[in-house]
Formats: sequence, C-alpha cells, structure tokens
Amino acid sequence: MQENKEFSLLIGGKAGDGIDRAGLMLARILNRLGYRIYILRDYPSLIRGGHTFSLIRASKNSISAHCDKIDFLLALNQETVNLHKHRLKDKCFFIYDSSQINLDISKECGIGIPLESILKQENLPSIMRNSILLGAFCKVVSLDFNILEEVLKKEIKYELELNLKAAKNGYELVKEVIKLEDLKQEPLPILTGNEAIGLGLIKAGLKSYIAYPMTPSSGLLHFLAEVSGDFSIKVIHPENEISVILLALGFSYTGERSAVGTSGGGFCLMTESLSLAGMAELPVVIVLGQRTGPSTGLPTYTAQADLLFALNAGHGEFVRLIVAPGDIQEAYLWAGISLNLAWKYQIPAIILSDKTLSEGVYSFDYKITDKIKEEKPLMWDKKTSYKRYLDTESGVSFLEFVPSKEAVIKVNSYEHDEFGITTEDPEITTNMVNKRLRKGLYLLKDIESYNPINIFGDKKSPVALICWGSNKGVVSEVASELGLRAVQPVVLSPFPVDYFKAALEGVKKTIVIECNATSQLSRLLNSCGFRIDQNILKYNGRPFSLEELKELLKKVI
Repeated sequence: MQENKEFSLLIGGKAGDGIDRAGLMLARILNRLGYRIYILRDYPSLIRGGHTFSLIRASKNSISAHCDKIDFLLALNQETVNLHKHRLKDKCFFIYDSSQINLDISKECGIGIPLESILKQENLPSIMRNSILLGAFCKVVSLDFNILEEVLKKEIKYELELNLKAAKNGYELVKEVIKLEDLKQEPLPILTGNEAIGLGLIKAGLKSYIAYPMTPSSGLLHFLAEVSGDFSIKVIHPENEISVILLALGFSYTGERSAVGTSGGGFCLMTESLSLAGMAELPVVIVLGQRTGPSTGLPTYTAQADLLFALNAGHGEFVRLIVAPGDIQEAYLWAGISLNLAWKYQIPAIILSDKTLSEGVYSFDYKITDKIKEEKPLMWDKKTSYKRYLDTESGVSFLEFVPSKEAVIKVNSYEHDEFGITTEDPEITTNMVNKRLRKGLYLLKDIESYNPINIFGDKKSPVALICWGSNKGVVSEVASELGLRAVQPVVLSPFPVDYFKAALEGVKKTIVIECNATSQLSRLLNSCGFRIDQNILKYNGRPFSLEELKELLKKVI
C-alpha cells in the first residue's frame, strides 16, 4: 500500500451471501477515516449461487474507477480465491473462511477464521459470516470497534444485536497487523449513481416517477420509492414499459414533472411514445441504464451500446436532449439540468447511464447540490386566446395545464395547427415541423452554459483520448498519469460541434475509448465531421480497469 492513502480490497462469495451489503459497510467504515470511495459491483443474474464480489477502492483523492490489483482479499469461499488470485499484490493480506478455504500462507500474509464453528457456537445464521469478516478486517487494520458498531447500527435494520455479536467475534479472534491512516478529511455521503440521479431529479422538481424494474435502473425505482414520502412524489410500477411512458406523458399533460427509468429492452417498447412526446411536445425524462445486449444479453453487466439507438429512436424528426454523465457528481447535476431543459423546451430528454455508473458506489460531493433548482417553464399570460402550439420565434409555446376554465388545452399525436386541431394541410405541416425543430437551435445555445465538454489531463497534449459516460473516471486518471489530453462530451444531442472542435485544438491523434463493439461514439463524431485515428473498445460486460487501459494505450501511442 502507498502510505495507506490508496488501496483496494475485494470481498467475494456466492450470490445470497450478502456481499453487496458487506462491501457497502466496508466503504462506510473507510469513509469515516476520510477516504474517498469507489465500488465496482459484480454479480450474476442469479438470486442464489454464482460468484459475486465487490471491489472497493479507497483513496485520498476523488476517484471513479477501479484497479485490478488488490491489497486485501476477504473470501467467503474457495471460488473467490481461485477467481481473484491474479489480482493479488505481493503484500496482499487475506482474511478468509478457514472452514471452506485451505490456504498455505504465513501468518504475515493472512488470517483464517473458522466461520462455521463460530456460527454454530454462537447460534448465528449463515448470512452473518460476512459480519464476522467485517469485524476481523477492522481489527487487522487497527480500527476501533466503535467505528464498525456505528456503521452496523446505521445500516442494519433487522437482527442488529446478532450482527454486532458476530462482528465482535471476528474482531476478538484476530490481531492488529496494519494501521490505516486517518486522513482527517470530512466523510462524504456514499451514494450509487442511481441515487444521485434520483436526487438531481428531485431537486429540479420531480413529482412523478414511473418505471418497470429492469437492471441497472431498478435501483433508481427502489430508491425513489423509499424516499417518496419525504419529497411528496408519486412512484408507480405499472405492468410494462409501454404503460410506463404513457403514464409519464399523462402526468406531463397535467403539469407534473415526470421521469421514467429503464434499460435497452424496455426502451424498445417506449419508442412509439417517444415519438408521441416529440409530436405532442410533452416533456419527459427517460433514464436509460445501458447493459450488455442485444436482447437479454448479460442482464447484470455493463455496456455503452445504446448511444445510436437513443440518438435515432422513434419515427419522424424531432428534437431530443441526450446527456451521458460520467461520474456521480455529473449524474446529479445533469439529471436536474435534463428535467429543467425538458420542460423549458417541451421535449423528451434521455439520460444515458450504464451499469457501471448506475450501480457503482461513490463518494458524493454534497456541496454541488445548490447548483440545481427547479426552473419554471414558459407559461401562458392569459392576455390572448390560448394556442397550445403557438408558433414562436424559439419554437417553444406557452403552457397551460388542465383543469383550466380559461383555455381548451389540446395535445395531439397527429399533425396539428397552433390550437392542436388535426390537419393535413401542407403549409401548416411545414410550419409546424419547422417550429418543433427550431427548438434545437435555442437548446444548443442553452447547453453551452453548462460545460457540455470536459477536458482533463494535459490540455496541450497532441494526443487526445475521447470517452463518454462512465469511462470518464478511468480515462481521466490514465490521461493525467501518461501526460495525455482527455476529452469527454457530456451532451450528445444536440451535439456541441464548436465546443468539441475547440477541445481538440492542437490535437494530432485521436483515440476513442468506449464499451461497445462498433465504436458508436466514433460514428457520431464522424457524422459531425471529426476524424478518429484509433479505437480502444471493450465489450465483454466489464469496465476498463486503470492497469488495463494503461497497457492498451501504451501499445497504440
């Protein structure tokens, strides 16, 4: 470990062992010491059985990527050791279940704990094996048991006393080996990307959230349902994704800010209603959490393969906002921005996330929360007769909501005139198409005030690494270490061509890095007139690690 200010640990077992919760509690323990956290969660699409693990990276600095190599391995079964022995550093320390695992190592390298014997002796359920390991870890790294006790009391709602008993057993069985440094930094909230998106939507005035569960967006549904009473929002789980988006558009018609969440398969079912939103000019936010496809694919693993789908989904031509936040701070900010802009321009907005971002766990800088507030849309002043689709200079019409005694409020999926009455007149049709598309020009100008392109690393380097979405973390870190420029477009539609061109000034070689097989960002950039020299692609459902990307880049630079 590097002065104990940067290290990684992995806890693993089989699905059903409570690995995810244990990993989160480890993160909260380290957070108390001022470490910044990132957790990569890996689990199969099985309720029980199959290998699952959490890889926790702790650092003095803000991070949003994982390392392959680990300093601690907490293993509940032999499979965890077999699958992750390639990750071990020379001085890696083991804490393992000696009831199931036979390791020929010295006491300086690890401690075996007979978990089954402890469970029988203390009459504890099997799920509490991870609590015993947590207790052992805290003692090994010289932490006071009170820190673990506080975390358990906050995190565990059922059988708290038994979990405390299990953790105390693990704590008393081992000795102090390593002393983790207390960084004396303020602990930060520990959130998933889904939770940050939810909080950003709430801060921008979300009133209704509708979703059908689909990994990796299900966590957003669960989170908003849990906090719905605190923020007076409706959270609805209909029978399918078609109902989801139609309900959201119905809420939008009544003036309620609504959002939906899904993944690729569910978004497929929403595309007809996406076009309805474009024609009827009904604002809605769609959180599209990408996972490996096509079809069911790898339902619990990550991908960035729906960019072109989002850009082209729906029939006909209409303006849409598409953003791809790269870390938890951006997830919060762009969720709020997207909801505000959807209502300002009366358009659909799509937040492109993925399993890595949506289910990853991060330290969240809460000081950015004041950057988002609910912005009011353009409302009817009631001085003239109401035209729902009034043709204005910006293309944005005045809003009025039902029930209203002073206006007839029509929305229409057919082509229509300014009042919303169906028409097939060619001149009116042309004018209304132009009206709707004109919003894109004003939207693009608006976007420029929100930093639609990020630049990291050496901003004067002639080599630019171009990434989007959750690859921001790994690319920006590697770029800084190798002295390269990193460019991350956050807004993908309407694409900020001028900003992107400025970000590439002086660049001689461009390398696009993304998690799909056909380099979808490259295809978007080519359509905007940009030439890409090299692609580094990964599409096995797993994100890039820092070591992996560094080695791949050394081969092409």
